[in-house]
Amino acid sequence: MPPDLMRGYGAVQAAIFALLETARKAVARNINAAMTATYWQIGRRIVEFEQGGADRATYGDALVERLAIDLTQRFGRGFSRQNLGQMRAFYRAWPRQAICQTLSGKSSRVSILEALSSESAVGRDGRPWLHGPDRMSAVAKAFPLPWSAYVRLLSVKSELARQFYEAEALRCGWSVRQLERQIDSQFYERTALSRNKAAMLERAGQVTSSDAVTPEEAIKDPFVLEFLDLKDEYSESDLEEALVQHLADFLLELGDDFAFVGRQRRLRLDDTWFRIDLLFFHRRLKCLLVIDLKAGKFSHTDAGQMHLYLNYASEHWVKPGENPPVGLIICAAKGVAEAHYALEGLQNRVLAAEYLTVLPDEKLLAEELVRTRRQGGLRSLSGGIP
Repeated sequence: MPPDLMRGYGAVQAAIFALLETARKAVARNINAAMTATYWQIGRRIVEFEQGGADRATYGDALVERLAIDLTQRFGRGFSRQNLGQMRAFYRAWPRQAICQTLSGKSSRVSILEALSSESAVGRDGRPWLHGPDRMSAVAKAFPLPWSAYVRLLSVKSELARQFYEAEALRCGWSVRQLERQIDSQFYERTALSRNKAAMLERAGQVTSSDAVTPEEAIKDPFVLEFLDLKDEYSESDLEEALVQHLADFLLELGDDFAFVGRQRRLRLDDTWFRIDLLFFHRRLKCLLVIDLKAGKFSHTDAGQMHLYLNYASEHWVKPGENPPVGLIICAAKGVAEAHYALEGLQNRVLAAEYLTVLPDEKLLAEELVRTRRQGGLRSLSGGIP
């Protein structure tokens, strides 16, 4: 291509890149806005039902339980009892009278407050504001942060602290990661005690590169994937993808005792999301095998996290008649690998001993992982890991 055309092409390319980046960010913002407004409305329906009388309040939990079943059957994931409880708490923390406080400009506040207060008003589609797109748009404008940020804010018990973090997140443009870090570091309390509050607030506005959230990451947020009822099986790198896939194939090749259940299986503990790399069912042992692949060396924190997984699996995934699940932690540190079964949580020591005689040897799994990483195809993916 001639130089003059190349210069022109560069300008067109840069413009298209910018256009796509802007569009992707807009899509992510719009999805989060629609999701947050919808969840606020769901919470409102539940709270208003409970406020309809003492008899309804008594059956509030039963309502949530029934809704969780019906909504999951109709719309898929994202409507567990825990999630619906958060929607109810969301409306209680940001009731109709308070949500306009996040908006700037008197005219905007007035117009949105009127929209939220006009139960009999009619939207552009001829339906009441309560159900029309105009009303949903009005609610969405009151919640400019993503839903995951409001979930994190709900864990802040003090209303003043919650309002502070919300205002600072808006002022500074905090990502959810940065908001979580500020809450965990008790930024509100430290600022209140500081003699130089202005300096504290100024430093809070500094954003590092690790705080930035790409449109792809925003779309892959577990809440967004649940809201859209999309699958979320993905890995963070080509190397991890290849290792997990090879490990799955290797276990299946060991015999027909292993039945594949899922990959990158997501679970939620409190307000934190985790992903389990592989989930198998062992037919002879009649138990789930939870497999987690770690990039570094084995540590006690890995064992603690695995026991969290096993407790969750025991409560939510194990079916009647099945044995307790077992965990397998495979650590793929550079140049070495090791594997560890998590059996300490099993109360039945005879069953634990049987597990060890039937499950693949830990050294065999570790050696297979090292051999896999040294293969030419994976060496190119890993940048020449020996």
